[in-house]
Amino acid sequence: MSEKNFFVHESSYIDEGVIIGQGTKIWHFSHIMKGSKIGENCNFGQNVVMGPNVTAGNNVKIQNNVSVYDGVELEDDVFCGPSMVFTNVINPRSHILRKHEYKKTLVKRGASIGANATIVCGHTLGRYCFIGAGAVVTKDVPDYALIIGNPGRVAGWVCQCGVRLHSATSKENIFLTCQACKSKYSFDAGKLSEII
Repeated sequence: MSEKNFFVHESSYIDEGVIIGQGTKIWHFSHIMKGSKIGENCNFGQNVVMGPNVTAGNNVKIQNNVSVYDGVELEDDVFCGPSMVFTNVINPRSHILRKHEYKKTLVKRGASIGANATIVCGHTLGRYCFIGAGAVVTKDVPDYALIIGNPGRVAGWVCQCGVRLHSATSKENIFLTCQACKSKYSFDAGKLSEII
């Protein structure tokens, strides 16, 4: 571990060789496993298990009862809601060892995953996407997409600030403005992009 400029509750366990960034807080009954790297100003709630060999960027928030397994990468500003689930094997069997078959899951910058959602391994969650509570993600998620249901489907689009954008359709060249923060977006060929 790096020089202690972070907080770990006394009930939690941090394996040797873990890197934890400045200002990060790890709360009750959590376990950060070997080879894992946590960025600055993260906040991990109660009963979080991370690793081994998992990376979380800066300002990542992981709520209570979440396990982040080998093969998952969380970029900066990711939010993982209470009791959401990552998987890392497509076809698990107790009697067959499949650690060599772990599938990579990438959660891109600013993505939010709601409580009790399930992220099936091997997919990428796009920048600033919003996975609704209880949704089951079974394929890649576009940037800014709002995903709901089982299996998860695109039900709309959200701003970087998390507010749902209205009037987005599959028509070409639609421009959207967030009613909350006034950010502007272009919707073209099924993809939403911020206008800078």
